[in-house]
Amino acid sequence: MALFNFIKKDKSEERQTLDNGLAKTKTSFFEKLTKSIIGRSTVDDTVLDNLEETLVTSDVGVETTLKVIDHLQERIKRDKYISTSELNSILRAEIAQLLRQPQTNFPADFSSPMPHKPYVILVVGVNGVGKTTTIAKLAYRYKQAGKQVMLGAADTFRAAAVEQLQLWADRVGVPIVQQGMGADPASVAYDTLQSALAKGSDVVIIDTAGRLHNKVGLMNELTKIRKVMQKLVPDAPHEILLVLDASTGQNAIEQARQFTEATDVNALALTKLDGTAKGGVIIGISDQFHIPVRYIGLGEKMTDLQLFNPDTFVDSLFE
Repeated sequence: MALFNFIKKDKSEERQTLDNGLAKTKTSFFEKLTKSIIGRSTVDDTVLDNLEETLVTSDVGVETTLKVIDHLQERIKRDKYISTSELNSILRAEIAQLLRQPQTNFPADFSSPMPHKPYVILVVGVNGVGKTTTIAKLAYRYKQAGKQVMLGAADTFRAAAVEQLQLWADRVGVPIVQQGMGADPASVAYDTLQSALAKGSDVVIIDTAGRLHNKVGLMNELTKIRKVMQKLVPDAPHEILLVLDASTGQNAIEQARQFTEATDVNALALTKLDGTAKGGVIIGISDQFHIPVRYIGLGEKMTDLQLFNPDTFVDSLFE
């Protein structure tokens, strides 16, 4: 019974963190939504026009917004009458559907058995989006769940990147493989994986350089990293995790476009949701790129990185 109560409490704390983290987004979105339907009892063209503006200015994105509006127009044609009071539940279902992307071959949560050993996560993203702290939080969450974690400092383009990751590895208490600034990133990745195999690590998380000024160079570098890792683990990496800063809104969508063209991103992490009213960008990114959001960052604490659950997210957003 005590264990059951602890689990319930823990889940409640995570939900509270989610609710608090989405507070600015919720306030902004529903203030705009209320204004878009004020004085109207049914959903008509005026309400749809106002709703379109609400979604676009909430950083959902034009393409995804038009998809939602088209679905609502089809619903009106079919049902003939939709009250504005029904709009919340319809929008809720639409957004939940857009957020549900297949998550195959990923561990269900931090404590689940890993589908591969070692389970290799290659982390990409521009500088400043919270990439290093996301790696640290991932390492912490997996370590707290009883997993053996190893980090690889393959962002050798900046000395500060290696130093920061070393600092976080020390704080979290996990081993790190690094060769300093200017080292060959692929060599670092290879040595990290070789060390992880020798030590029986469960999870390997490898940082990479956050450069977008030369997409061809980035593509070549990431391809080389993957090829050398596959000499040791043929199906590595299992996650190519793109970290995006939710507070940058539409710029995050552009970054997603650039990185998905450069490499085979199959998972997303959205950071800094707690400090922005632009959390709607998560809907547009999920819909446009058909890549599952795996993690969301909701604060500074190590436990504030959560596995993303579309239904829980929508429940929190619409409460």
